[in-house]
Amino acid sequence: MDETEPPITKPCASCKQMRPLSEFLRRTGRRASAGSRRGACRTCRKARIAKLEPQTIAAQGEKVKTEVEKARQLRTTPHMPTIPLPNDPAALKKTRQGTVWMRGKTDKGRRWYQEIELELAVTLVNEHAAVIVNRHTIRRLFSNKEFRRYILERDNHICYFCGEFGDTIDHMLPRAKGGHTTPLNCVCACNACNQSKADQDLHAFMNNEGPFFKE
Repeated sequence: MDETEPPITKPCASCKQMRPLSEFLRRTGRRASAGSRRGACRTCRKARIAKLEPQTIAAQGEKVKTEVEKARQLRTTPHMPTIPLPNDPAALKKTRQGTVWMRGKTDKGRRWYQEIELELAVTLVNEHAAVIVNRHTIRRLFSNKEFRRYILERDNHICYFCGEFGDTIDHMLPRAKGGHTTPLNCVCACNACNQSKADQDLHAFMNNEGPFFKE
């Protein structure tokens, strides 16, 4: 028996006319067979798209207008909450454990993590010793050696108290009284001033024992 030849024409589902298979797009789905074609011919599909195109454009235009109106309302709405800046301490929040994560690097480049209080994290950010990574984490900007080199180079190796050559770092507010190792609280000092100041406040040392005030 002779094999049945595949049909070379197919009825269109829209116009109901017999058209050649080349007028129908191939189906591309996973379940489509190798020779399956779409129901509507190319001419009917183009006519359908031409009818729907103005409606589609109008719908998109209305959608854009709606979004623009919403944006205008948000801009003019009074008392809008301000978004905190990346280095604004107000952006910091406590974790479930009631602390904030601080991370940094050692002098050898090894990473470390530490849990600290929120108040300390705010102080470190305000005094330019750390930056905010996210609302629960800050990053220390300097390792120990980097911080020492930064302070000495910033002050040109000049003692803050006597004006002589200095190669040590002193805390203006001593650590024993709540001071922290930050760029705003640390200055270059010579060894003599550093030893004589010890844990005194800056004001007390400059008035009572500072080299500038000795006769």
